[in-house]
Amino acid sequence: MAEVVKVDEKGRIVIPRTLREKTEMKEGSYVKVTAREKSIVIEPLQPIAEKYFGAFQITRWPKDLDEFIVEVLKEWWRPKST
Repeated sequence: MAEVVKVDEKGRIVIPRTLREKTEMKEGSYVKVTAREKSIVIEPLQPIAEKYFGAFQITRWPKDLDEFIVEVLKEWWRPKST
């Protein structure tokens, strides 16, 4: 599906609602913008939290989130016996 949009004086464009809905892009979403020769590719990025939702079970909310993440990563990468 192709749409024609106008570039304003600051180089901005409005992504049409139909395309935003199709790609599940919402206000505040991040996109990756890439130049390929004379084309511009805009790809919506999925938030990391949604990508890994449910990957870890949390029994209590940590006081220090940074410390918690370090401990989770240590556990994740610890050699497992097979």
